[in-house]
Amino acid sequence: MVILAVAALAAGVIYGLSGVNLSAVSALASHSDYILIALMFFVGISIGLHRGIAASIRRYHVRIFLIPAGIIAASIAGGVICSVITGYSIRESIAVTCGLGWYSLSGITVGNLAGPELGSVTFLSNLMREICAFFSIPWISRHLNYYACIGPAAATSEDTTLPMLIRYTNEETVVLSVFNGIICSAAVPALISCCYAFF
Repeated sequence: MVILAVAALAAGVIYGLSGVNLSAVSALASHSDYILIALMFFVGISIGLHRGIAASIRRYHVRIFLIPAGIIAASIAGGVICSVITGYSIRESIAVTCGLGWYSLSGITVGNLAGPELGSVTFLSNLMREICAFFSIPWISRHLNYYACIGPAAATSEDTTLPMLIRYTNEETVVLSVFNGIICSAAVPALISCCYAFF
């Protein structure tokens, strides 16, 4: 999936630089809102397929929200720090970090709000977050603890990084990671929109 995402990005850059104007590609680019709606529909399907989530919520009660809340808070704090380093405004930096690793949706959403440049930065930043999660999960599981492995995965802990979590953690952590991924994925559009409303 990561290789395909990078290949798609490279193909898009080449297409943009070529000056070629294909009607099908132009139609897709001008209807990015519909693509965003379709992505959210498929997230809904993903949530609906996890039938054990309701039982997990009853078991852990409010404690189950601590991990996604911590990830979201840390991502916002990271955005504030990055605004000082990069020169982007606080709301732009927080919008990038609030992608929570979901590069496809966050790239489109930020691109619609702030333009293609920041949308591309958001896409690449969150893609790098997912790649870093793949490499860091084994190290974190050995040197810290299983719950900490969910942090770098963020929204991807229910899908693309879940195989790594299954391999390097235990069953309880996997259940928490699926729930975390659902919460973080659902929060991404709202978090990005709030960045532009309140910062």
